[in-house]
Amino acid sequence: MKTKNMILTALFLAIGFILHSSVPGIFGMKFDLFLAFMFLSIVIYPTLQNALLAGAVGGMITALTTTFPGGQLPNFIDKMVTALIVYLMIKAMTSLKNDKLKMAIIGLIGTAISGTVFLGSALFIVGLPAPFMVLFTSIVLPTSLTNMVITLVVYKACMVATKGRLQFS
Repeated sequence: MKTKNMILTALFLAIGFILHSSVPGIFGMKFDLFLAFMFLSIVIYPTLQNALLAGAVGGMITALTTTFPGGQLPNFIDKMVTALIVYLMIKAMTSLKNDKLKMAIIGLIGTAISGTVFLGSALFIVGLPAPFMVLFTSIVLPTSLTNMVITLVVYKACMVATKGRLQFS
């Protein structure tokens, strides 16, 4: 993995960390804006190594800032699984030419997967403060829609800032 790629991935994850740590928790749950930046780092450098790196670092970072009691391990599990699935989604969408549509799909589905894995693993490891479906509909679905928009905005901002040199692979 090239140093430039690792630095840009680290920069995206740092920005995601700042947003993640500054968003307040609601009923012990937090909108995970970190995901948009993790997705972007995997989209720009879609290698298995980068996806694993982003997932592992992302899991550690979000575990540090979680407001969910006992949510450290579920955060790590969720980021690792999500990073791998997003990597596979990117590989599966190579024939789709519309980058904005790809980013919207990744932002929406990736966040829904992340939330589902988090809630599922938390349910088995520490329990949930409310029924799974209540948390899914009140936290995961709104966050998925929000992250779809944020992922598109961040992607567009990166394309403008780099004059299109960063390509969706």
